[in-house]
Amino acid sequence: MAVKRIVANIAAERVEDAKAFYGDILDLHLAMDLGWILTFAGEGQAAPQISIASEGGSGTPVPDLSIEVDNLEDVHRRVVANGIHVEYGPISEPWGVRRFYVRDPFGRLVNILAHV
Repeated sequence: MAVKRIVANIAAERVEDAKAFYGDILDLHLAMDLGWILTFAGEGQAAPQISIASEGGSGTPVPDLSIEVDNLEDVHRRVVANGIHVEYGPISEPWGVRRFYVRDPFGRLVNILAHV
């Protein structure tokens, strides 16, 4: 037996509000739209992962999602341009990532990061 994929599911009354954040800011493409559920996907392939944490590192709260990007500065510019409040960072952490925290349209704390 092998785990093939892990998918994060976020409950939301207005799923269409995800398009600006996950589509426009993070460049994920809309892979499935059934009206009641939208699935966004990126390019490439990664091994399934799940993290269990008592804190988010550096004394921060545990984020609901961690999203690794290839150009953190570009995503940060998009976040700021869209008036989204940055709750933490951007900061280079001692374990080799640069990251910042924002909330998605549904209030979920999102850790956006890049390995340095």
